[in-house]
Amino acid sequence: MTVTSYSHSHTPFDRWEPATPTEVTALFAPAATAVPWWVAGGYAIELAVGRRLRAHADIDVLLLRRDQLAVQRALPGWHWWAADPPGQLRPWRPGEILPRSVRDIWCQRGPGGPWRVQIMLAEAEGATWVFHRDPRVRMPIRELSAVSGEGVPHLVPQVQLLHKAAAPRVKDEIDFAAALPLLGPAARRWLRDAISLVYGSHSWADLLR
Repeated sequence: MTVTSYSHSHTPFDRWEPATPTEVTALFAPAATAVPWWVAGGYAIELAVGRRLRAHADIDVLLLRRDQLAVQRALPGWHWWAADPPGQLRPWRPGEILPRSVRDIWCQRGPGGPWRVQIMLAEAEGATWVFHRDPRVRMPIRELSAVSGEGVPHLVPQVQLLHKAAAPRVKDEIDFAAALPLLGPAARRWLRDAISLVYGSHSWADLLR
């Protein structure tokens, strides 16, 4: 996401000191017994692969939209900012339920400090995750999660790659190449069919055949 405006009290959007997956796990561990959450983005691919692939400018944590207030419980005393389209950050008030148009929350420990965690909100219907770009793409919530050897919950690679397939950058191609050998036949079929349904003709779908 590119933030195009922010107030004078904001940290510049590119000033990041991302928490590590281990730090994120410690922060969200109290919430883990109440709501599901997952490390997402490039770190999710690395956690699945089991090795470092590249540098990371930030860290993404995915929660279901209905569980969004768990962020405020997990990060008390932090400063939380809702990302209002088309690219403005505004303070997220305690107890405020964000509208569906807001998909991202940026978090810092204090005013003027670097950004540490970006929260992404996912849609769900009952026990089913629903892809925000195309509600025809779905998966049982229980199947979204894998756990690394260090105990970090993260998105399964096929779901993370579906997000990355929208407009693959160099780093996304690195992640796809690293994760592809991990995908079993069912995961490959799911990802191939989902990419074709959402994006049409796509080089990744061809490689998944």
